[in-house]
Amino acid sequence: MKNFKVDKTIRLLIKMRAVILGVDGYLGWALALRLVARGHEVLGIDNLSTRRFSNEVGADSAFPLPSPEERERAVKKHLGGSFKFVVGDVRDKNLLDETIRGFKPDVVVHFAEQRSAPYSMKDYEHARYTLENNIITTLNLLYSVAEIDPSIHILKMGTMGEYGTPNFDIPESAFVEAVVNGKKDVIPTPKWGGSFYHWSKIFDTYLLLYKGRLSNLTITDIMQGPVYGTRTEEITDESLRTRFDFDETWGTVINRYCVEAVLGLPLTPYGKGKQTRGFISLEDSVEALRILLENPPKQGEYRVVNQFAEIYNVTQLAHIVKEAAEQLGMRVDITHVRNPRVEAEEHYYNPEIKVLPSLGFRPKKNIKEETKVMLKDLLPYKNRLERFKEAIMPKTHWK
Repeated sequence: MKNFKVDKTIRLLIKMRAVILGVDGYLGWALALRLVARGHEVLGIDNLSTRRFSNEVGADSAFPLPSPEERERAVKKHLGGSFKFVVGDVRDKNLLDETIRGFKPDVVVHFAEQRSAPYSMKDYEHARYTLENNIITTLNLLYSVAEIDPSIHILKMGTMGEYGTPNFDIPESAFVEAVVNGKKDVIPTPKWGGSFYHWSKIFDTYLLLYKGRLSNLTITDIMQGPVYGTRTEEITDESLRTRFDFDETWGTVINRYCVEAVLGLPLTPYGKGKQTRGFISLEDSVEALRILLENPPKQGEYRVVNQFAEIYNVTQLAHIVKEAAEQLGMRVDITHVRNPRVEAEEHYYNPEIKVLPSLGFRPKKNIKEETKVMLKDLLPYKNRLERFKEAIMPKTHWK
């Protein structure tokens, strides 16, 4: 859909052609399944780097991942529809140009970035790779769309971590008013990254703002909180599972806690454990993304979306996982460990969320119930998880 102003019921009947960059990832794969199930045509591109990087740190997905060819066949078998998996690296602008010219997408979803804060903080080489990969892929996409078809909607995955933990309410806006020399001025919403990964995302945002304005591009920039969960409505077969990371480098905190519980290890909040974030389930994340794609902004608009459902600190989450695990007959302890990161361990946190509710988004999942589902899904893979348990405890130190 290229910003058609039509009745919402009619809009949902219009097929969309979507390119997903980073389709082999946790979110990319789940979103591809959702869009295909909705009747949209999807072409996914991925260089399979997360598979390699996970192995680099001595870990792997909790669920074994099929090859790209097997994934493509599984989608056609279980969901039908139109889906193609291309193995390629979007740091190659020629690949992007050829894909956009040939496939003629209505939207390009940009998930093709190194997504781990700890990975970016391991050393100079990992920091450099993160900045180069993330910034160059974003720049390539902006120029490809501007040069080939500026009406294409770009949906870019950012992070709530771009804001840091400021002592003010986090707005859902690209710009805020500020008083400068006694006069009102408009400035970009203040941001402060907590890792080289987060700084790459912040620079992405400025690239989107600047090039978007120069070329009249249509952009949705999503500031998403940590995602948790093992399944979506479309994941009905083992061949359709998305990856699930649980190690200190790639796993989000709830996913990591759930694997610790399954393995009989203590749950390990970092430091004081008062670090507060906005969380969202995999199912709700994918549904929110689907809504944003089917309801694009106006041509030339840059839209910021804060995407989360529930706010907790990491100690509260540990107790939620502990309670769920004990209901399933597991014995679970909680042990705070030294925080390897440089971050505020107690802070104010009040982000705004308006865009998604205005489009009809209502979260269907909650952490307490979804944690039980996750634990049940992980238990059959306990022996596989045992092989990678040495990768769970933090080894990457910010200093």
